[in-house]
Amino acid sequence: MPSSQHAEIRPEPGRLLPIRTVARLTGVNPITLRAWERRYNLITPKRTPKGHRLYTEGDIQLIQQVLDLLDQGVAISQVKPLLGQAAGERAAAPARGPGEVWKHYQQQILEAIEGFDEFTLDKIYNEALSLYPVDIVSQGLITPVLRILGENWQRSETGIAEEHFFSVYLRNKLGTRLHHINQHGNASLLLLACLPGEFHEIGLLLFALAAIDLGYRVLVLGANTPLQQLPGVLEKRRCNGIVLSCSYRPSRGILVNDLPELVNSVGVPVFVGGNAAATRQDKIEAAGAIYLGEVRFGSLKKLGDTLSRQQR
Repeated sequence: MPSSQHAEIRPEPGRLLPIRTVARLTGVNPITLRAWERRYNLITPKRTPKGHRLYTEGDIQLIQQVLDLLDQGVAISQVKPLLGQAAGERAAAPARGPGEVWKHYQQQILEAIEGFDEFTLDKIYNEALSLYPVDIVSQGLITPVLRILGENWQRSETGIAEEHFFSVYLRNKLGTRLHHINQHGNASLLLLACLPGEFHEIGLLLFALAAIDLGYRVLVLGANTPLQQLPGVLEKRRCNGIVLSCSYRPSRGILVNDLPELVNSVGVPVFVGGNAAATRQDKIEAAGAIYLGEVRFGSLKKLGDTLSRQQR
């Protein structure tokens, strides 16, 4: 994610913000913000008499610097000495190359999967998720591991079983988190579904988790959803936008026929994202939908800006 996507966010000068608002502005969930404070002393927010954290504009800018460094591949444990340095000084610092900080996590995860060790798998994943924003964990850990398992399943006697084991673990893990933290009230509600023929829903669930961290509510329909049925869902449940997942190449008819019909029949923005969406961006936009990209804070900011314009 380009650092400029972080730099655009600024609270009003002099205003103190609670941790939930900071999470929405920066894409860093409260658990991770607390870990950065307690374990690495990166941020020192002010406190109310009852002990609630309050963040200044300077704190927001500091969080943005941390995110920029993490995007460059710097480990969270190596961030503090680099904060406050000029870009040229940071470039000359002995930071690891992009992706290097994730190789250890990836190896640990793969060893746990090979041993069908759910306890260790859960421990590693929880540790990563407590220290890094969900979109960085998705890009640096989950997506590469899924790719490696997909490439190696024929080389191992238990390769298919390993891939299924990890997929089921992720589906259950993400589904449980979504169930417990999905917010109620008046927050914007997103309808999330995979395109017809798309049976890989992990990317959609990761997006749902990132969206919830930023204050959205989600209604997840999951894999292989007929687009013709979505208008009926919106008649029964008012949603502010539709997000469709496209991890593999969809059939031509879906983007040329079904997607334009959906866009024309609903009164809310329709977004399409996922690994395969980039190669179909022209058809997505020709259908009247909005190309969203992958699970990243920048894509959620684009979604939020679109919804804000629609609600004015």
